[in-house]
Amino acid sequence: MKRKFSIRKFALFLIVLSLIIAAILVVSYKVGTGKVNNNTEIKNFTVEKGNTYISLAPELKKQNLIKSELFYKLYIKMNKPNNLTAGMYELSSNMDVKQIVNTLSNDDNVKDDRTHMTFREGLNVRQVADIIAKNTDFTADEVIRKINDKAYLDTLINKYWFLTNDIKNNQIYYALEGYLYPNTYYYKKEELQIEKIIEKMLDETAKQLETYKTQIQSSGYSVHQILTLASLIELEAVTDEDRKGVSGVFHNRLNNKWSLGSDVTTYYAAKKKMTESLTKTELNACNGYNTRCTSMIGLPVGPIDSPSKSSIAAAVNPTKSNYYFFVADKNKRVYFTKDSTEHNNIINKLKKDGLWIG
Repeated sequence: MKRKFSIRKFALFLIVLSLIIAAILVVSYKVGTGKVNNNTEIKNFTVEKGNTYISLAPELKKQNLIKSELFYKLYIKMNKPNNLTAGMYELSSNMDVKQIVNTLSNDDNVKDDRTHMTFREGLNVRQVADIIAKNTDFTADEVIRKINDKAYLDTLINKYWFLTNDIKNNQIYYALEGYLYPNTYYYKKEELQIEKIIEKMLDETAKQLETYKTQIQSSGYSVHQILTLASLIELEAVTDEDRKGVSGVFHNRLNNKWSLGSDVTTYYAAKKKMTESLTKTELNACNGYNTRCTSMIGLPVGPIDSPSKSSIAAAVNPTKSNYYFFVADKNKRVYFTKDSTEHNNIINKLKKDGLWIG
């Protein structure tokens, strides 16, 4: 009997102890996620692109906005808030973790006084310059002049490993074409200078190209050539799979010393939008860019737009095939063929089905 009684007492003790521990944990969690103090002074808290709620913990603690990184992270794990939006938020030490997270999870609360500019994939330097002009006091012509300033280019070549004298070729329209990585950038007022805007984009290019540095060095092509190839791929295909397929066709043609015959280079050479019509003279013009010129073998003299990471990856990792031709329909589906007969058959079928772009 005494033994049974002891077991019951011990079991009861464990239950009571568990309840006490649970109560302590609940109270600790409540206190740990509570407000730091009653100070209502607003603090400007910046969320950078790429930040996560977890990665923000040290900075929130440093600015005395949370009591405990541990309990803050536990709150995040338990509640799974909405995605973060880069920008500046107004927070205070008088806010508990729930209020802070609710503020950060709603992009309507962004109070950013920085200028942000979005440069999407596939834009050329003229379009990039227009975006900069719309968001600063500079004109597009001023931006382009700086991009082609040989003295300025020399300083950049000395600063960035991927920039070489290739960009100073006299046939190139815009020296930094293809090197201004497409992304959304945030600039403080003091950063709204052409040089700083450009170099922030080049910094991102350096970061993105680092992933492929070894592959590029062993590819047999220079960085300039890989970016040139990637810029063509960017405008010729949409999906990752199609981009690798297009890259494979281009590699086959390059290896066999064929003309690339890419229409997107013709538009760039003529400085026209792809929605505009090309004259017969423009179609056949022989210059540093137009790969439809039959006497032009190999890559254009330089990139024709800012390629995405996907297109850069495709340029160094082409799909191996026996295809030498491709064509895309109105729905951006790409068809690959081995010879001109198959290629022309596809074109005729697209025309018959009302899917032909040309």
